[in-house]
Amino acid sequence: MTDIRLRLEAPDGSSAKEYRIHDGMVQTRRQQPGSKYAEGSWQRLTPQQLSDHVKRSTPVSHWLQYRLGWRRLLRMCVAQEPDWTGTRAQADQYSELQAA
Repeated sequence: MTDIRLRLEAPDGSSAKEYRIHDGMVQTRRQQPGSKYAEGSWQRLTPQQLSDHVKRSTPVSHWLQYRLGWRRLLRMCVAQEPDWTGTRAQADQYSELQAA
């Protein structure tokens, strides 16, 4: 599957920001002023950043809703990164109780 991209340019053409949907994630990178092409590595948007776009009803959120559908976009906004440290500590405590 090819990347699906959105490019937003400043009104004066001095800078641009590019967004893409890649491997089920929304990523972004900024074009350096004076450069013809976008440079730098792609950065994944966090669920909080996606939520901010939706709350502000930005062109990015409209594009994502059109491309992904509102349900999938909502799931991406509320997704949480797993916190394995807390889960592991709870599992260790449970094992100790079972052994006693």
